[in-house]
Amino acid sequence: MQELIRSYLSYIERERNYSSHTITSYANDLMQYSSFLRNEFPELIQNHRTVDMSVIRSFLGVLLENGVAKKSVVRKLSSLRSFYKFLVRKKIVATNPTLNIVTPKVEKKLPQFVDKESMERVLNLPDNTTLDGARDSAILELFYGSGIRLSELLGLKISDIDLHNRTIKVTGKGNKQRIIPCTAKAKDAIKKYLTMRKEAHTTHTGLTLFADENGKPLSPQRVYSIVNSYLQEVAEIQQKSPHVLRHSFATHLLDNGADILAVKELLGHESLSTTQIYTHVTVERLKKVYQHAHPKATS
Repeated sequence: MQELIRSYLSYIERERNYSSHTITSYANDLMQYSSFLRNEFPELIQNHRTVDMSVIRSFLGVLLENGVAKKSVVRKLSSLRSFYKFLVRKKIVATNPTLNIVTPKVEKKLPQFVDKESMERVLNLPDNTTLDGARDSAILELFYGSGIRLSELLGLKISDIDLHNRTIKVTGKGNKQRIIPCTAKAKDAIKKYLTMRKEAHTTHTGLTLFADENGKPLSPQRVYSIVNSYLQEVAEIQQKSPHVLRHSFATHLLDNGADILAVKELLGHESLSTTQIYTHVTVERLKKVYQHAHPKATS
C-alpha cells in the first residue's frame, strides 16, 4: 500500500502539477486510510482488488464517529476517489470502489468579509514610513486589490509585477497562471516597499517580492499574523485571515455590479459554482436591508 501511495503522489506532483499543499493533504488522507485498513481489514493491505464500497463506507463511518468534521470527510473521500481512479488507470484494481459512494452533504457557510468602510480603515493602519509598515501596506493592498490567495502572494516574484500596466502574473492551483489587474494603491504600495527595501538592504538581490529581514520569502504563518493583527483593530468578524480580504474583494466587486464570470476569472476559480457563493452574501445582505427599511417587510 505504501508503494502505491508513493507512486500516486509522484503522479499528481509530476504529471498533474498539484501544489505542495494539496499533495501533503492527499498524503495525510491516504496514510490515514492505509492505517485504517491495517487495523480493520489487514487482509486487504496486500489484496487491493477486493476492496469494495463497504470498506470505503466503513472508513468514512469511523471518521464521522470519531468527530471528524463533514468537510474533512468529504475531502478524504475525494482523495480516495482520485487515488482509486489512478489505480484503475494503472490496472492495479478493476473498479473504483468509491464511485457509488454518496458524498456527505456539507452545509456551506457564507464567507466572512470586511465592509467597505472598515476596509478603508484597515488599509490606512500600516505606518508606511517604516520598512515593515510599507511591506504590510503592500500585502494588504495586494490582497484586497487583486483577490489573490495567500499561497499565490507568497509565490510572487518581483518580475511578476508589471507596475506600468498595473498587472500581476499569478501562479494558482495546479501551477496555472493568470494575469490580473491590481489597484493604483496596490501599485504605489508595492513601489514604495521595493524602494525602501532596496535602500535598507543594499546587498539584497532576492527575487521574491515579499521577503523577511534576511531576504528569505515570508512564511504563510508570518503573513497570516500580519493580516490578523490589522483586522483585529477594526473588524468585528470571527475569522481574521488573508482569505477574508479575498472574500471582501469578491463581495465588493459583485456589490458594485461586476459580472460574475469576470470575478470567477479574477479569483482563479475552476467552477462558477465556487464563485456563486459570493452572490449569496450579497443577496443575504440585501434581504437584511429590505427587512429593516421596508414598512411592510415583516407583515
